[in-house]
Amino acid sequence: MSKKVIITIDRQYGSGGRAIGEKLAKDLGIPFYNKEVTEMAAKQSGMSKEVFDKVDETAASSLLYSVVTGAYMFGNHVPPTLDLPINDKLFIAQTEVIKSLANEGSCVIVGRCADYILRDDESVVNIFIHADLPVRLERAIKEYQLPPEKAEAQLNKIDKTRANYYHYYSGEKWGNSFNYKLCIDSGMLGIEGSVAVIKAFIEQRNTK
Repeated sequence: MSKKVIITIDRQYGSGGRAIGEKLAKDLGIPFYNKEVTEMAAKQSGMSKEVFDKVDETAASSLLYSVVTGAYMFGNHVPPTLDLPINDKLFIAQTEVIKSLANEGSCVIVGRCADYILRDDESVVNIFIHADLPVRLERAIKEYQLPPEKAEAQLNKIDKTRANYYHYYSGEKWGNSFNYKLCIDSGMLGIEGSVAVIKAFIEQRNTK
């Protein structure tokens, strides 16, 4: 792949978004980042990975999101004396990691508002993966070992958390098709088919 491309993937829980991202990165021969972003953020900030893992992709409630998306995201660092919630400290650390990874070259990044953080980067192709509830329930029960009687509630809870996180830090609606270059129904296409569509989309983009 000669032209740089940063692929960001947002996904409904149980839609197979992580698996799609992993296979896509492997097929394209580029790095894949999911939980690795949190690990890098923890290492660079000197904070505990275990603490960061507990608040990953959740929004804080005690700080106006404009402090981060306004003061920080537009180039003015939040004063070090400001006692930020751990969620916001993680978001700021992840922002620095994501921008650094994008500067290094082509890659696939899952979640963590990467599409918003890199919104001004012309090499970004932001994708949303979704699927009908029965498909996601089946994957959650078979692959994630969720108890059948609790699976639907867990799916809804995680999707709500992701939506709140995305809105809190971006001000945008998670899953809104207008915010993405490509939306894919993985329940209809499957993992392989979804990867094939994304690869075709990128190939077509690279010819322009």
